[in-house]
Amino acid sequence: MSKFKTVFVCQNCGYVTPKWAGRCNNCDSWNSFIEEVELKEDKQKNQTKAIPGKAYPILEIEKNTFERQNMFFTEFDRVLGGGLVPGSLVLLGGEPGIGKSTLILQSVLNLENRRVLYISGEESESQIKLRADRIGIKNTDCFIYTETNIQKILATIEELSPDLIIIDSIQTVASQDLSSSPGTISQIRECTRLLQEYAKSSSTPIILIGHINKDGDIAGPMSLEHIVDVVLQFEGDSNYFYRLLRPKKNRFGSTYEIGVFEMTNTGLKEINDPGNILLSDENLNLSGVTFGTTAEGTRTLMIEIQALVGNAVFSSPQRNATGFDSRRFQMLLAVIEKRLGLKLSQKDIFLNIAGGLKINDPAADLAVIAAVISSLYDKAPKENSCFIGEGGLSGQIKPVSFIEKRVSEASRLGFNRIYMPNSQKSEVKIKNIELITISDITDFARKFLK
Repeated sequence: MSKFKTVFVCQNCGYVTPKWAGRCNNCDSWNSFIEEVELKEDKQKNQTKAIPGKAYPILEIEKNTFERQNMFFTEFDRVLGGGLVPGSLVLLGGEPGIGKSTLILQSVLNLENRRVLYISGEESESQIKLRADRIGIKNTDCFIYTETNIQKILATIEELSPDLIIIDSIQTVASQDLSSSPGTISQIRECTRLLQEYAKSSSTPIILIGHINKDGDIAGPMSLEHIVDVVLQFEGDSNYFYRLLRPKKNRFGSTYEIGVFEMTNTGLKEINDPGNILLSDENLNLSGVTFGTTAEGTRTLMIEIQALVGNAVFSSPQRNATGFDSRRFQMLLAVIEKRLGLKLSQKDIFLNIAGGLKINDPAADLAVIAAVISSLYDKAPKENSCFIGEGGLSGQIKPVSFIEKRVSEASRLGFNRIYMPNSQKSEVKIKNIELITISDITDFARKFLK
């Protein structure tokens, strides 16, 4: 006989405890426990003996070839690894209002000869129709269904037999077999498991749209990201037009590719050549403004880095970095102060990556160092200069990956003076540009300020 038991589950990590606690012992998060009812099976239940399965030698297993399904946007297909894999479960996360639903709806409305079922738990049919009219409808075989009950959703899917299923969003879907409210860990885990079973058994791809929490991670248990095949992050700043689609996990492709989109009045527009979208011509001769490169998969983007160094207003100087790792920024400032003998302890220092882009490429270190030094001395870099190199704690400018590709992209966009690591000079064969090789930060300051 089954018994009901009340437990408390952490909504951040899924840790279970019989009593409520203010702080989770597993992930140290505060006020994250929610009471849930757990169905406990009787221990005296008869257990059946498992029947062993058959294991196959790896050389005897036939390779299963599958045809990927395109998603209209070539940038979307690039991030997926060439398109949707049949039977795959894709999770798309992003901040509220960033354009997740617009991206998916615009994709499915432009697919040809594909029956699509768009299930929404947040918007009504009329709201979705208004957005569809603004985007434009080309696929008339697209069905809209507003429901949050997973049992009704699965019954509708069985009846319609679509080629592609969209769930917007997974946090709003709930199972009637569980007593917990929608959005809890148990509900998200159970609903995702049921959808995964259908996707694998029918070879129908399913795209789940999910919210993110205050830390920027997809809301729900970490097991959610382990269940799905692909995890995509749609990111950007609502104050800017550009959006980036970045894979965090991909069982069928690379996790280093990115897709670049521009938000317009009629929906999203893909950017096939995003090399110079983040550059502004009016800042080419200003102090504190430098240009570098960042590698995103097979692409190289030019980035504009802005720094401001001024006297501290308060007793504790401020160190703020937007779009750049703050801990790495603190490290680079320490290297500048130590190796160049500059007094930055009483300076407010601000750093910004133009265009709302967030980067974590160490090849941008030299451009950050150049921007700080340029603002400190109020000396603008020479025109059409680009800075490529990784900064080390010893003050050395270390080599970076894809150096020739970075230099080639900078040269294509009109940058003919490249500051780069001395050890990689022989790797660059591009002509009609000036290569200024640097061994360490002291050597760079001498050549940059002369």
